[in-house]
Amino acid sequence: MDIKTLSPQVSVSPQITAADVAKVSEAGFRAIICNRPDGEGVDQPNFDEIEAAANAAGLRVAYVPVTAGMVTDDDVAAFASALAELPRPVLAYCRTGTRSATLWSFHEADKRPMPDILAATKAAGYDMNGVARRLANGGKTPTDTGDAHFEVVIVGAGAAGISVAASLKARDRDLSVAVIDPADVHYYQPGWTMVGGGIFTPEQTAKTMGSLIPKGVHWIKSAVAAFEPQANAVILDGCRVAKYDRLVVCPGLKLDWAGVEGLEETLGRNGVTSNYRYDLAPYTWELVRQMTSGRAIFTQPAMPIKCAGAPQKAMYLSGDAWHRRGVLDGIDIQFMNAGGVLFGVKDYLPALEKYVEKYDATLNFFHTLRAVDGAAKTATFEVAKPNEAATSVTVEFDMIHVCPPQTAPDFIRVSPLADAAGWVDVDQATLRHKEFENIWSLGDVMNAPNAKTAAAARKQAPTVADNIMADINGYSATAQYDGYGSCPLTVERGKIVLAEFGYGGVLKPSFPSFLLDGTKPSRAAWFLKETMLPPIYWKAMLRGKEWLAKPEKVNVAAE
Repeated sequence: MDIKTLSPQVSVSPQITAADVAKVSEAGFRAIICNRPDGEGVDQPNFDEIEAAANAAGLRVAYVPVTAGMVTDDDVAAFASALAELPRPVLAYCRTGTRSATLWSFHEADKRPMPDILAATKAAGYDMNGVARRLANGGKTPTDTGDAHFEVVIVGAGAAGISVAASLKARDRDLSVAVIDPADVHYYQPGWTMVGGGIFTPEQTAKTMGSLIPKGVHWIKSAVAAFEPQANAVILDGCRVAKYDRLVVCPGLKLDWAGVEGLEETLGRNGVTSNYRYDLAPYTWELVRQMTSGRAIFTQPAMPIKCAGAPQKAMYLSGDAWHRRGVLDGIDIQFMNAGGVLFGVKDYLPALEKYVEKYDATLNFFHTLRAVDGAAKTATFEVAKPNEAATSVTVEFDMIHVCPPQTAPDFIRVSPLADAAGWVDVDQATLRHKEFENIWSLGDVMNAPNAKTAAAARKQAPTVADNIMADINGYSATAQYDGYGSCPLTVERGKIVLAEFGYGGVLKPSFPSFLLDGTKPSRAAWFLKETMLPPIYWKAMLRGKEWLAKPEKVNVAAE
C-alpha cells in the first residue's frame, strides 16, 4: 500500500487488495471509498471483495466509481455524500489515487484556499494544477493554453498507437511526437488464444510499456478525459491539457463485461472464463485440461468485436485437446453466435465447417448471451431469429467461454469525434477524420468496415504515417488502406486456416497459394502464428519496420 494523507480526515491511495484491508484498519482508518469502477483492469479486485474484507475488519465502505479522466459534478456530489455518511478518517482509492485526489480537491474548493489544496495534493504526489484552472474557469478546463505542445499527439499505446508512433519517427526522427496512455503493461493480445489453448504462457504476451515506447517519443502516462478539436487540445486526467498540430486516435475498444448480467461476479470461477482477458486465459486452459465430460459453451456477441474469429478459435483448440485425450465423445460443445453465419468471408467456411463436424459442435445462430448464473452454472440467451418473435432460453453448462459485448470507450462515444454508433468517424481509405482534417484514427476504435485485428493495425499504421507526413508537407493523402485484416483461425494444435481479406470480403493473401493456401488448414500457417508473428510484432511492427505492410499509394481516381 502507498497511502497519502491529504487532510487529517481523508487519505488516498492506489488500488488496494482485500489482503490490504486489515492493514488499513490497523492504520486507524474507519472507512474506505472505492473510486475505481469494477472491471477496469485485469489485475483489479472487484468492489465486493473489498467490501467483504472491510466488513470482516469492522470498516464501513462506499462505492463511488469514477471513469478515468471524467470527474463530473455528480461524481463530486456522490463523493461528498459518502464523506458525510462515513466515519472518519477515510481512505479513498482508485487505480493510482489521482481520481480520489481530484474528487477531494473539488470537494474542498469552497472550504479552503486554493493554495492549500494544491500544497496538500502536491505533498501527496498529485499535481492538481489542472483542477485549479478548471475551478477558476467555472468548472470548465480552459484550452487556449496547454501544459505541453507536440506536432503529433497519439491517444493510445496499444498495437496501433505504438506502431504509428514508430512509423512516424522512422519517417522523420525530429518530429515532435507524444503518446498518451496510462497503462504500465502492453499486451500482445493475439497470443491470448494460444494461452487458452496451452501453447503460450501468459508472460510471453506482456512487456512493460516503457520498454516499447519508441525512442524520441514522449510518453504521457495519463488517461484522456475529453477532446476539444476546435482548440487542438486533449484534456487529460487531472484536467491537464496537451495541445497538438495533428492528432491520432487509437485507444482500442471497451470490453463491456457489465453488458451481461451476472458475468463480472463469476468470471474466473464456476467454470466461467474468457480468452479476452490476460488473467483469465490460463483459466480457460485449466478448465479444458480438467474437463472429461459435460457441456462446454462458447459465445460470440454481435459485431463489431475484436478479432471476430477468436470465439471459435477457443472452441477449436478446446475440441482438439479433448479429441487428443480421447474424451471428446463425452463433451457436448455448443457454439452460441449472435450472428447468422459462422464466419463472414465465405471462402473459409468449407474448412471451418469440417472442424465443426470433427468436434461434433452444435452451431446455434442468433443467440445473444444476456445473463450468467455462475453458482447455478446456467447461461441465458436471447434468441432473435429473422422474422420471428424474440425468445429466451436458459442452458446449463460445465464450462463457458465468453466473448463479451464490445463498444467504443466511453470517452470516445461522448466526444465530437464519434459517429452515431460511438466509433471515431473516418474516411475508410485515408483514415482521416471526416470533419476534423488534422485528426486521424486507426485500430479497433474507428468506424471503417474492416476486421478489428492487430494485423489490420499493422497495415493501417504506415498509411496514417504517410498521410500525416504528406499533410505536414502540404500535400493531400498519398496512401490508402484497403481494409486488410488477418485472422489466423487455429482449428487444431499444429494447423491454422489463415483468413486474410479486405473490404467487402475480398481475399488479400500475403503469400502465393503454392506456399500457403489460406482457405485450407496448414502447418505453414501454424508456424507463422506460433513462431514468426510474435517476434514480428515485438521487433518489427512496434519498431516501425513495415515488413509486408507498405502502404498502398493513392491513385488519381481515388483522389
